[in-house]
Amino acid sequence: MKLQPLNDRVFLEPVEDEMKTTKSGIIIPDTAEKERPVKAKVVAVGPGKLNDKGTRVKMAVKVGDLVLFKKYGPDELEVDGKKYLVGEESDIVAIIK
Repeated sequence: MKLQPLNDRVFLEPVEDEMKTTKSGIIIPDTAEKERPVKAKVVAVGPGKLNDKGTRVKMAVKVGDLVLFKKYGPDELEVDGKKYLVGEESDIVAIIK
């Protein structure tokens, strides 16, 4: 299914770190309770938000970008059995280069 978000909405595919290690060297297993990821790949972007003059403001992110986002900003959504995060562009705090 092809997704086309509206306005300044962004669909994100969460990217989780494979294995976490504490500063002291303790490896945290995958079975441990995980926090919500804050890194994701952009899979779909909307056309942009309308400004006061009725013209669209261009989106700063594009499909394929790896981004950092607010931990509890985007909402979780499941489409065709796959989990995504969907939020506004303002939920994204940085593009990882």
